[in-house]
Amino acid sequence: MQTGRPVGQPVGDPTTIATVRRLVERGVHALAALREEIDALNVYPVADGDTGTNMLLTLTAARDTFERQIGQVESDGPESSDESIVALSTWSALSRGGLLGARGNSGVILSQWISALVQRLSVRTSEEPDAEVLAAALRLAADAAYDAVGKPVEGTMLTVARAAADAASVAAGHPDASLENVLAEAARAARSALARTPEQLSVLAEAGVVDAGGLGLCVLLDAASEALTGEAPIAASGVSAPPATPAAPAFGAAYEVMYLLDADESRIAGLKQRLGQLGDSVTVAGSDRLWHVHVHVDDAISVGTAIEAGIEIGRPHRVQVTSFADQIGNQTAQTGQTATGQRRIVAIAAGPGLRALFEAAGAVVVDGGPGGSPSTQSLVEAILRCAATEVVVLTNDEDSVPVAQAAAQRVESENGVRVALIPTRAQVQGLAALAVHDAERGFGPDVLEMTATARHARHGAVTVATRRAMTAAGPCEPDDVLGAVEGDFVIIGDEQYAVATAILARLLGGGGELVTIVSGSDPGAAELAERCRAWVEQTHPLVDAVVYDGGQDRYPLLVGVE
Repeated sequence: MQTGRPVGQPVGDPTTIATVRRLVERGVHALAALREEIDALNVYPVADGDTGTNMLLTLTAARDTFERQIGQVESDGPESSDESIVALSTWSALSRGGLLGARGNSGVILSQWISALVQRLSVRTSEEPDAEVLAAALRLAADAAYDAVGKPVEGTMLTVARAAADAASVAAGHPDASLENVLAEAARAARSALARTPEQLSVLAEAGVVDAGGLGLCVLLDAASEALTGEAPIAASGVSAPPATPAAPAFGAAYEVMYLLDADESRIAGLKQRLGQLGDSVTVAGSDRLWHVHVHVDDAISVGTAIEAGIEIGRPHRVQVTSFADQIGNQTAQTGQTATGQRRIVAIAAGPGLRALFEAAGAVVVDGGPGGSPSTQSLVEAILRCAATEVVVLTNDEDSVPVAQAAAQRVESENGVRVALIPTRAQVQGLAALAVHDAERGFGPDVLEMTATARHARHGAVTVATRRAMTAAGPCEPDDVLGAVEGDFVIIGDEQYAVATAILARLLGGGGELVTIVSGSDPGAAELAERCRAWVEQTHPLVDAVVYDGGQDRYPLLVGVE
């Protein structure tokens, strides 16, 4: 948009693009100038002092992507593409840049606010006056900001965005409405709403500050208004004067989880609901198939669950996990040992051979497995024995998951160690996860990669019934051979090799590149494992098969397919 532009001028014309570039650039400079002041106000939803920084990084990412697209269009020349296509790609670049570069809760909300503005600008018709377009865009932006948040809270930047939209709608209804006075009224109403935020949110009143995200939004609206009108806005009383040392409340959440997600829009409502059950400050912004996910959670177990929630409906990437305690410099680990700072793995092993495999890969091992879950205390001791600030726990058995959850929560609350639990339900899943562990990656991306690999490792087992029972495959008698897939018995037979190859056939029916076969402690288990490897090589010549001596009880054979 441009002041004084004739109605009907194409949305992608050079003058319009130049005006938007100028407004975005002014917004970046305005946020940069007040970044520290906004950070100092930041006490909600978490007093991590980075709201101004996050909003600046988000807008900067949007600007940079916008500029690159404009540069590409200019280098291609005026005749390189249809003007409407060029215009849409340019607006899309501004929206997508903000989404991809969003940082923190405030940044995700800001990216959605920008995206909605851009969406309205990109579909305007030639008959629409600028004032009406701007008012409609600010209304869509406010609605989008609210929609992005799982549980909207008044007294935040959401309230400020809505006040700006309401004022813009009223101003646009006047007969002599112009772009300049609509924007000026929106900015004025935003500042007034910001000054009232302590009345709506008690944590702000207790700290003696206004909402940090709301101030950031006011800064952007003021900068845009000043750029178009040439008049500096009149600051609302108390808006920009935080106390020298604002009283920051204690942290409510322990971790911030963010990731980009490729997923169908139909699955997003369910994701918001699940994340809302895990933590707070839930924001999910985006459109089409690309979403920016943000949530605050209380413990490391919920970190993994929040990431898994994304894996279940799509493809998470660019995962970021931030410890709020670390962010403010409280990194003291009260373990009684000197923390190495490196990331370590704790794995539950069901036999001496499996123990050796996990230890060879660098894991601290706790004995356990089917029918013999370790105690909470033994897992606590293993985590502390790592002497690391970050620990990933592989349960490798379904019954061990609640025990490991209790241990992780205890260590986090009492010792300050960052613990992520990957609820692997089979030994072969743990081996698969450990194979992709990379301590050089960030904590979140490493946990994500290990979790995804474990989930994609299909697993099965062969055991022998010790009593009469009813299974999913039917009734069994003592000494019957049972074949399990993903923890459920699906085959009952009288010969181990026949059952084992039937299980392998089922697992390989869905494809696979690697078969892991782990022999148990039973007599003849090693020979059974070698026969199964030969069967894989003969029937699936393009699939690799490896055999390990696991030494586990009760299960002559464990198998995994990746």
